[in-house]
Amino acid sequence: MTIRVGVIGAGIMGADHVRNLAGAVSGASVSLVADLDADRAAAAAGPAGARSTTDPRALITDDEVDAVVIASHDSTHAELLTACLDARKPVLCEKPLAPTVEEGRAVVEAEEAVAVELGRSLVSLGFMRRFDPAHTELRRRLAAGELGEVLVAHCVSRNVRSAPDATNVSAITNSAIHELDSMPWLLGTSVAEVAWVSGRKASSLAPAGLQDPALMLLRMEDGTLVTLELFLNAEYGYSTRLEVVGERGTASFTESPLLEFNLDRRRATEYPADWRPRFADAYRIELQAWIDSLRTGAPSPLATARDGLRASEIGAALAASIDAAGAFVKVVHA
Repeated sequence: MTIRVGVIGAGIMGADHVRNLAGAVSGASVSLVADLDADRAAAAAGPAGARSTTDPRALITDDEVDAVVIASHDSTHAELLTACLDARKPVLCEKPLAPTVEEGRAVVEAEEAVAVELGRSLVSLGFMRRFDPAHTELRRRLAAGELGEVLVAHCVSRNVRSAPDATNVSAITNSAIHELDSMPWLLGTSVAEVAWVSGRKASSLAPAGLQDPALMLLRMEDGTLVTLELFLNAEYGYSTRLEVVGERGTASFTESPLLEFNLDRRRATEYPADWRPRFADAYRIELQAWIDSLRTGAPSPLATARDGLRASEIGAALAASIDAAGAFVKVVHA
């Protein structure tokens, strides 16, 4: 059985999903690609032997689309998820679930009502770090107690350049949202309160409205403290790091370079320009797990809509901390 997938959004992530589904994921094919830019949709669809359209709703209701991937702009997620639920079609939506907590709650309510009717959930959320081999191995070792009780976790997330319209809030909802999902999943405990602080000045490369870099603090329910340095305009390359400090030892990710040079009496390595090389395996494994669940009828092993809502609620508390001059703000889950 082959799952015919329609992909909405033919930008960086959408085009990558099309390539993976068409060439690296078994049991799947791409039947239709939608993007508001007709040329971009056609360019992504062509190598996969798929049709293209500028109408995402037409893709969702198309008889040759069994399941949908949403990789369009964040602002479209809630509306398109609702359309997939109305059409009773399984959907994998890239993070975030929705631009606002209120929209996210509406999606969760609709999704859970449909799940009761069908006896299965239709919405999966694309938090790919849950399928990254480094994350899954670290989670296994933490669950086994190899480090003893976890005391502190330090996260660093750096990008080459932010979007030109990036703001403090969009930096949370679009970038930090990964850690807001992965840290509770990794540590096995929820976030109790958060704080957002920044230095006295921002990088000159940051657009107006973005204090960059910023430091976010998450205090977990069990007392573990998590720090996250988010630097969207680091310029030198893409880098994501994590160190977990336990009573008996520490564990941290290694940054695998694309290349290593020995030249002009210097040894050097290169950083990737964006996140895709670092998480290429995670995206492929995630898509395969989703397709396998659709083919077998098993529950999706991906993050749920409610997981996405919980991450958004943590993000809303961080946004409130910005307005409260960096004070700790309690996280409230519906």
